[in-house]
Amino acid sequence: MTVKRQIIRIDEEKCNGCGLCIPNCPEGALQIIDGKARLISDLFCDGLGACIGECPEGAISTEFREAQVYDEEKVMENIVRQGENVIKAHLRHLLDHGETGLLVQGIEYLKERDIDVPGEIIASLCPAAGKAVSRSVCPGSSTVEIIRDDDSEKRDGIRHSPSMLGHWPVQIKLVPSHASFLKGADLVIAADCVPFAFAGFHDRFLRGRVCLVGCPKLDDSGYYLEKLTEIFSDNEIRSIIVAYMEVPCCSGMVRLVERALAASGKDIPFEKQMIGIKGEEIS
Repeated sequence: MTVKRQIIRIDEEKCNGCGLCIPNCPEGALQIIDGKARLISDLFCDGLGACIGECPEGAISTEFREAQVYDEEKVMENIVRQGENVIKAHLRHLLDHGETGLLVQGIEYLKERDIDVPGEIIASLCPAAGKAVSRSVCPGSSTVEIIRDDDSEKRDGIRHSPSMLGHWPVQIKLVPSHASFLKGADLVIAADCVPFAFAGFHDRFLRGRVCLVGCPKLDDSGYYLEKLTEIFSDNEIRSIIVAYMEVPCCSGMVRLVERALAASGKDIPFEKQMIGIKGEEIS
């Protein structure tokens, strides 16, 4: 399967084959072939550009193009053969670039094969846990699907509506692009102030949908654009609702989703709903 995503580009005219980029690609995406650095497989290139800073000729850059989907499991197969230091370098690389979803996949790969997870990686991912949980994943990043009973319940004489959240995590940066709950999902992409302002968020937007939350002003919009494009491209999304606040900066979430849809080339039913700061729906 191919998607439009960030990936390495090598200018063959500038490349002198020095090989300085190779040690900084523990994923194994680069090799020197016929005197030039070559990208040997899209599957191995995460597009984060660790090799760029090591090229003295400026021959390496990144571009947004059609490429095979990056495969963390195939990368880990290659990584573990190279030993503990390469495992640590790869996981640190993902952590430093905020790729928490891929990092969790890599850690799970090691756990399933009874390979030690570097304690410093777990401590960085979830500082409160430290080395005591060096063989587990921080609960804040582990994907979970939740089965809900729709019936409200009565406590202390007050009827409470149940949560409609059917998965975890919800933050765009933490949700793996290939999480199982995204397959064939109806999405609600919410600016992170919306659930606080709109009292009926669960019943109106969350029931039966997968929720992705972020802030278009304070977070990295470039990262969100790439992440949403990959999610739309890979998961046969059925519909999208964007819920955002009436303040001007919040409309950036709508623009991000529109741009990601265009980049993905997918025709997905798309609805937007503005919420007022007093908590009302605005047409």
